[in-house]
Amino acid sequence: MSDKPLVEVQDMKKHFPVSSGLIIQRNVGLVRAVDGVSFSIAKGETLGMVGESGCGKTTVGRTMLGLYPATSGSVTIDGDDILHLKGRDQLRVRRKAQIIFQDPYASLNPRWTVSAIISEPMRVHKLFATEKERTERARELMNLVGLNPRLLNRFPHEFSGGQRQRIGIARALASDPLFIVCDEPISALDVSIQAQVVDLLEELQDRLGLTYLFIAHDLSMVRHICDRVLVLYLGVMVELADRDELYENPLHPYTKALLSAVPIPDPRKDRARKRTILTGDVPSPLNPPGGCRFHTRCPIAMDVCKKEVPEWREAVPSHFVACHAVETGKTE
Repeated sequence: MSDKPLVEVQDMKKHFPVSSGLIIQRNVGLVRAVDGVSFSIAKGETLGMVGESGCGKTTVGRTMLGLYPATSGSVTIDGDDILHLKGRDQLRVRRKAQIIFQDPYASLNPRWTVSAIISEPMRVHKLFATEKERTERARELMNLVGLNPRLLNRFPHEFSGGQRQRIGIARALASDPLFIVCDEPISALDVSIQAQVVDLLEELQDRLGLTYLFIAHDLSMVRHICDRVLVLYLGVMVELADRDELYENPLHPYTKALLSAVPIPDPRKDRARKRTILTGDVPSPLNPPGGCRFHTRCPIAMDVCKKEVPEWREAVPSHFVACHAVETGKTE
């Protein structure tokens, strides 16, 4: 893994306008799905991104690749700002970055054969001159993801969920990318298949030198595959640290609550540990709370938390957090 960032995100925001009325539509506000995130990913690194449903993880991944137009900010991949390029330059840069979608059932065109699905990125990016060459490359990719190339002429409905996700991985690799957004790639799969897909992703990373943004709910799997972990809450970053540092020394109350919900295999240890139970629901991103966005559910919230946005700071070397309680030393 290189120390030089391959991917750099600077103050990226994605706001969705909300309208009301059937005939005369009026703008009634903005959903602040992502509200100013900044991070980098080194070449060959896997950055995990975690948080509850609705916190903005998928929106971050899709906005980074230009699937959603960013409201503001920049995303640099291998030296090129992917959000502000046009025409051929944009197509050239987008070849470097791909995505593996969450749902292997909805992300593959049911009317296309596997051969057509995997070959499409090669056709779009003009990687091979003939259909024969693209088909041969598709055969190689099928082998690479552990599927029989003789299945290329079949349709997605003829495959299991795990096999479909492997096809999605093969499609993502078809343009020879440097960076892949893994958008909860195992959450829709059986538990027995999840480990196989994660092992495949790790093997491909070692073999091809890939860089991942791994979005997930399963914190146990995140610890297994990721080098660093970024925690999001309601569209903003609350904590970022190396994997082992974050799991062994979480600083933000939200991170502690997430980790306290991870099952421990030993029942006695699981019963003995201290749990952090959050009350209430995640506030609406249409009208997020002032100050720290977590203060409405935080068990140690102070008056300052309701009024001032906490500063993003390095609490200990390479461990960043945005929390007034950490600044004041009140962490329990």
